[in-house]
Amino acid sequence: MASKSFSFAFLFLFFLCTFAAAEPCDNNRFRGGKTFDSCIDLPSLNCLLHWNFHSLTQTVDVALRRNSVDQKTRWMSWAINPHSKGMVGSQALVAFQKDDGTMVAYTSSITSYATQLQKGDLSFPVNGVSSIPEGNEMIMFATLALPANTTTVNHLWQEGPLAGNFPRMHPLSGSRNQWKIVHGILCTLGWGFLMPVGALIARHGKQWPGTAWFRAHVFFQCSAFLIGLAGGIIGVLLWLGALGARIGRGIHQYIGITLLGLGAIQGIVGVYFNIFHCSLGYGTIGLSIANVFLGFHMVHLMIKTWPQVTYIAAISLLGTIALILEGVGCWRRTTVRREIAAEETL
Repeated sequence: MASKSFSFAFLFLFFLCTFAAAEPCDNNRFRGGKTFDSCIDLPSLNCLLHWNFHSLTQTVDVALRRNSVDQKTRWMSWAINPHSKGMVGSQALVAFQKDDGTMVAYTSSITSYATQLQKGDLSFPVNGVSSIPEGNEMIMFATLALPANTTTVNHLWQEGPLAGNFPRMHPLSGSRNQWKIVHGILCTLGWGFLMPVGALIARHGKQWPGTAWFRAHVFFQCSAFLIGLAGGIIGVLLWLGALGARIGRGIHQYIGITLLGLGAIQGIVGVYFNIFHCSLGYGTIGLSIANVFLGFHMVHLMIKTWPQVTYIAAISLLGTIALILEGVGCWRRTTVRREIAAEETL
């Protein structure tokens, strides 16, 4: 079962105040006038989690929305585990469509890995459990009364097959879509790292004689664009749902498409318009780095995880090198001007 550990207090505050408004959770309205203040795009299974947190009553209104679902053959579930990180002990909400077309939603306390998701009470009060079909989506609602003094829990989400009107075991292989990982690696390497390296070479390589710097610049930028293009194509296919895991629309996707366009015209404008090429190039690099962090955020890789720490270290190293080279270049230019001025005086 896919899972994520989080702090309720931190999660509610964090996603209200940062990138949540720009993520694919752009449709927070539901039939019947229900609205939710907060939402996250879960990193697998095409699920989005919406919620309202009521601090005075320590209750949470939640809605789990699953896209591109075959409602007649699949069940879906969302759960929290108040005491551990595993599946066992989690308190689940389950929903599916019966053979006669009616929707079923109920609670189930998971006591073993062999659970059949039987109906049962949870370890805390739950109200308003219901589910509705909406187009190719299935949506499940509930209001949870959080256990006293709860600060950190695991939340889990999963889907699986139906046999008649009964849930059956979900696949035991990993839930995270591997294409998202490939997309992230390619785009981070191409747009987020190699392209800044190429710009660094162009900025400071001119200080040395010969054209080796130019060939290196072209090599790095072409490599960055081709690798980033491959990652971008995978991103578009993910957006369209062609690789088994549809992702929603948001600023990360729009910036990515913009970067593909900017990268495609960089070589052309570089031949004829050097100033425009440089300005556009630096803008592209800035968008690339910002979009890498938006991508980290979308899959919930926070600042203490090794992919983001590694990228921050790499970009910081490039920035340090750039500052050192800027200082060396400034010193050399100042020295040359002084030598010219001294020769003119003589």
